[in-house]
Amino acid sequence: MSAWFITGTGTEIGKTHVAGAMIRRWRAGGMAARALKPVATGYQPARSATSDAGVLLAAMGQMTGDAAVARICPWRFADPLSPDMAAARAGKAIPFDDVLGFCRTEIARATAPLLIEGVGGAMVPLDQCHTVRDWMAALNIPAIVVCGGYLGAISHTLCTVEAMRARDIPIAMVAINPIGDLPVPATVTQASLIRHGAGPVLVFGTPEWQDWVDQAPGKR
Repeated sequence: MSAWFITGTGTEIGKTHVAGAMIRRWRAGGMAARALKPVATGYQPARSATSDAGVLLAAMGQMTGDAAVARICPWRFADPLSPDMAAARAGKAIPFDDVLGFCRTEIARATAPLLIEGVGGAMVPLDQCHTVRDWMAALNIPAIVVCGGYLGAISHTLCTVEAMRARDIPIAMVAINPIGDLPVPATVTQASLIRHGAGPVLVFGTPEWQDWVDQAPGKR
């Protein structure tokens, strides 16, 4: 069954918002789609329902308490820092091979679409040697890149795409999440990204984006 990795051009760009919308749309269509958020920082157990993993669980129609979050998000750290720093602050290190093993097990047993949401941007460090890009490359599944429409978003997106292509990570789609005050319409940013070779670029929430999501499970 199809699996995708959700990454972004940076933090607070809307990866969870986009992933949750995809899960809800698939489940509304009768597919038992699931999502994982293996690594999270800035996590507070008392606020598990509003955490990224909690939002994904809600999209799956599941409970959002700390125990439920732990099942899809085994590596959780309290400090809102890059994963390597947050883990070090807690006196721990993120076990890269275990993260891969967790994801591969879930991919192998998936019988419906599966989304694996990363943490921060594509080049965020996970430990002293690995970044999210290494995580994506090792899993070798298509990636969805979530970007914004703010001033600078085009450069950030093109840099992210180039960094991923340098490791032969397949990019299934670039999704523009038009949040905040946009200097130009999202469609203008979309046209520029396409013109500069970013690959399939769609604006989140549009009919074209919805069509892509509806067809995605049959593309692999």
